[in-house]
Amino acid sequence: MSNSPIIKTFPLGFNWEVSNPFLFCVHHLDYYPKANAEFGPEASLAGRNIGQDFTPKDGWRMYHGTKVPGFPAHPHRGFETVTIVLQGFVDHSDSHGQAGRYGMGDVQWMTAGTGLQHSEMFPLLNQQSENTLELFQVWLNLPKARKHAEPHFKMLWSEEIPIVSKQDDDGKTTEIRLIAGQLEEVKAPAPAPDSWAADPSNEVAIWLIKMEAGAQWTLPAATDQAVRNLYCYQGSEVMVANTKIVKDQAFMLEADQDVLLKNSGAEPALFMLLQAKPINEPVAHYGPFVMNTEAELRQTFSDFQQTQFGGWPWDRHDQVHGKDAGRFAKYRDGREERP
Repeated sequence: MSNSPIIKTFPLGFNWEVSNPFLFCVHHLDYYPKANAEFGPEASLAGRNIGQDFTPKDGWRMYHGTKVPGFPAHPHRGFETVTIVLQGFVDHSDSHGQAGRYGMGDVQWMTAGTGLQHSEMFPLLNQQSENTLELFQVWLNLPKARKHAEPHFKMLWSEEIPIVSKQDDDGKTTEIRLIAGQLEEVKAPAPAPDSWAADPSNEVAIWLIKMEAGAQWTLPAATDQAVRNLYCYQGSEVMVANTKIVKDQAFMLEADQDVLLKNSGAEPALFMLLQAKPINEPVAHYGPFVMNTEAELRQTFSDFQQTQFGGWPWDRHDQVHGKDAGRFAKYRDGREERP
């Protein structure tokens, strides 16, 4: 009988395979050209399926945007989005009149709860050189008791997200960026208050791990009640528990075992860890709505048709916040926050 902590391996596509209570994870990496005056690409859009542009032609996509790349106003109910922006910027607008611009390491944690509309646009701000965008979006389910929580978002600014640095016996460094959860005595910033992650006993961890060339580090065990997926999205010669992997591969791991990671390659190795205890409830999922039963889904569609989850108070469904807005968040109560 094998003592390997690896339960299974699977390849990474555009959407990554996830486990309960996570619903979805995607890694966007777009090499946009110089910007035009409308915050879009200074390039022809000919040959693109505008409105549904998910083909990385020339290294970038417009997604659902028509002038500015991104995702114009759309509804959500019953779960949370955690958006981690490593390069470039996202402009947030929602049906409560809230707004924000975040990027360069910032994270937005948004609880859709009982329902709201929001837009997530990727304004291209640099008219002199390229505009690279890199982000992860993770969908985290809400338990039944929180499906109708008041919608809420909070910013985890890059400056306040802790990075744990570990050196191995050869002096090589591994950095673990804590979006959610705890490593040793270091805790991530508090998530949104109604989140499954708000209770530490649920063992939610969202970590970004960067290993320099030649580094090794042991991922510490959680409990056997947690489900743990580890995604390697960069690295040429990486070992997970003495199993050699190729780039763009993921592992479901036994959460209650330590796992040795080694980067034998000449470039940094990059991982994302998603871990949590499952929400042991049924899931009824259709597009942007996640409930517990089909009847609740039908009610959600009816509610949205009647209320539009508060409507859309902005001039544009692809709202952007101007060239000089900087990083900010503006909340429903009028409070404005900057890092």
